[in-house]
Amino acid sequence: MIIVTGGAGFIGSNLIKSLNERGYQKILAVDDLTQGQKFQNLVDCDIHDFEDKKAFLDLISKRSYFAATIDAVFHQGACSTTTEWDGKYMMQNNYEYSKSLMQYCLAKKIPFIYASSASVYGDGKIFKEQRSHESPLNIYGYSKFLFDQYIREYLPIVTSQIAGLRYFNVYGPREQHKASMASVAYHFNQQLLQHGKVKLFKGCDGYPDGEQRRDFIYVQDVVDVNIWFFEHPNKSGIFNVGTGRSQTFNEVANAVIEWHGRGEIEYVDFPEHLKGHYQSFTQADIHSLRNTGYLNPFKTVEQGVRAYLDWLNRNL
Repeated sequence: MIIVTGGAGFIGSNLIKSLNERGYQKILAVDDLTQGQKFQNLVDCDIHDFEDKKAFLDLISKRSYFAATIDAVFHQGACSTTTEWDGKYMMQNNYEYSKSLMQYCLAKKIPFIYASSASVYGDGKIFKEQRSHESPLNIYGYSKFLFDQYIREYLPIVTSQIAGLRYFNVYGPREQHKASMASVAYHFNQQLLQHGKVKLFKGCDGYPDGEQRRDFIYVQDVVDVNIWFFEHPNKSGIFNVGTGRSQTFNEVANAVIEWHGRGEIEYVDFPEHLKGHYQSFTQADIHSLRNTGYLNPFKTVEQGVRAYLDWLNRNL
């Protein structure tokens, strides 16, 4: 059995779908379906069972799962709302939950592949998996940063796989439920359909209008990295998962406009509540990922947005 936490979420459901396509169907999806719309992400997926997140954590705490039947745990579940400032909730949900699950996997020698985040780097300019470059800007980033620090204490001594994957700006199918936290590609598409315009922030942090740069990575590329680690259980560590190139928000907007064959860009004032808490530039250093053996290419924004909008506008 394979366990996917956050299984009804964005990356988790894409991961389950890809595992199905590779012949895996004995999958336990773990999630909190308080936001019931997320069930739609699992409708075309084949799973063996579903478990509520709290019930699952209770079972893990009691060591109640028969570990011999678990081939791997993909821990994708987290609160990913970067504007959430309830630190107690965030640390319980992202940090303590992750520690409990990791300790269970470690005790039972189950491969543990988990989602970290590029938010750990804050507004730095170097995005390399080293402590000296890590300085998160919000409590979400701190929860991910602290768990990575926790993992670093164990990596030199573990005898089973632990792979932390620091996702950069992921976009693609099955993210509609994320609302304001959905990707800019999703929002740009919705804005163009509704108003004929795509809205971008005006310049900030020394960048001209719409020229802030991020490492945008298509969700299928992220899924492929996860599955590669599953297929290479001797590979452990913390790795950036981005394309290794930054592209501008203007480029994303223009890719959306090009797909539709119409539309224009409107620049809006930069929000006050994001000042000091916003990454105007990210670009993954993927040397560690490449050096560990993952050599597959990553889609450009132009390629990824085209694939995404083919799916998105077919499923609206």
